[in-house]
Amino acid sequence: MARTAEGIPGAPHILIVGGGYVGMYTALRLQKKLKRELKRGEVKVTVVDPNAYMTYQPFLPEAAAGNISPRHVVVPLRRTLPLCNVRNARVTEINHDERWAIVQPLAGPPERISYDYIVMASGAVPRILPIPGLAENGISLKTVGEAIHLRNHVLAQLEIAESTDDEEIRRKALTFVFVGGGFAGVEAVAEIEDMTRDATKYMRKVTPRDLRFYLVEASDRILPEVGPDMGKWTAEQLRGRGIDVKMKTLLQSAVGGNIELSDGSAFPAGTLVWNAGVKPSPVVKASDLPLDDRGRIKATEYLTVEGVVGAWTAGDNAAVPDLTQDGMFCPPNAQHALRQSKLLGDNIVRALRGKSLKPYAHNNLGAVAGLGLHKGVANPMGFKLKGLPAWWFHRTYHGMMVPTFNRKMRVLADWTLALFFKRETISLGTIEQPRADFELAATDEVKQLEATKADRAA
Repeated sequence: MARTAEGIPGAPHILIVGGGYVGMYTALRLQKKLKRELKRGEVKVTVVDPNAYMTYQPFLPEAAAGNISPRHVVVPLRRTLPLCNVRNARVTEINHDERWAIVQPLAGPPERISYDYIVMASGAVPRILPIPGLAENGISLKTVGEAIHLRNHVLAQLEIAESTDDEEIRRKALTFVFVGGGFAGVEAVAEIEDMTRDATKYMRKVTPRDLRFYLVEASDRILPEVGPDMGKWTAEQLRGRGIDVKMKTLLQSAVGGNIELSDGSAFPAGTLVWNAGVKPSPVVKASDLPLDDRGRIKATEYLTVEGVVGAWTAGDNAAVPDLTQDGMFCPPNAQHALRQSKLLGDNIVRALRGKSLKPYAHNNLGAVAGLGLHKGVANPMGFKLKGLPAWWFHRTYHGMMVPTFNRKMRVLADWTLALFFKRETISLGTIEQPRADFELAATDEVKQLEATKADRAA
């Protein structure tokens, strides 16, 4: 495998903050367009991200439901970007005026690295509101680790209900609350409900009628991206599956797992999933780059940072003007992030070669959402699809868009095997406490040793 050259002294250094959609795809574009320069060390590209992989987030609900292996929704950065320097670290401070950034490695002291150009692609983190009990009891679905945890946690709740006769414990364990009616929230509740329904087939005491699912949305509709009619149809479909869709409703408290909603309802729940919006990664505030009133980096239509030389941005952490709609900004979704990153890479190359930059203009291609196995909703290019056709289009689109041929084939293999074999519904909760048995055994050994010493002393 080719490796990045050490670089010629004075060679332009491009620092990419974040290895998600924008970060990885921008680096891929630079790797393609500057292949010879990177090999000769005439240009250097460094990608900094705490993880060694990029996560294809549209597949997280399916990973949480067990339709796709979690390993297949992530793309290894080092293997994908052999001509770039990939550093597993977190950028904690940026001084663009002096062209340096502070990087905190996974181990050891922080380091200061210099650069000539910077790409802010740090993405977004969940927007957590100051709701009592939310931070202690909630979980999001932004990372592959959260998808694995959510799957194990939900299946463990079913096991709790199956193994007890205490009605209060059963009711709490079998109540699942999802907050947020956007893509992440709707796909998550639909996939998890589908999985739990499958899991109850192998249980004696838990039936689908015992499951209580709630989808809580503050606005008056869900899935606004697919349009009002399709959003209304989706809500009706979810309600038909026994999911209580509460619109114009807010979560007010979750202390001790006791859910209180603004419509006056209150009940205990063993699972609380929070998908009610995102905010830019904290690193953008630790920089001297201009921000808008929502904490996003101000971007131009050329994907440069407004009023700043040598800085570029796109994706969730950026306010990119939407040239197709006056006064609007591009929504923070995968469709825009992918296309922005390609143009961003091209514009950096143009800047290096003294050429004029091109503006980002993109018409919305529509939206697709999976609602469990063989169920979905979509409006590609203005066409309205529901049920099985929408589910097929959802899988086809994302199967094509997931990065690298390797991951495409692995995801396809997962889907193909699912046609012939039943879904696994086993909780591997011990993964989160892998040393529990070892520590228990060690504790027993200590007790036995102390008992032996006491006997000898007697």
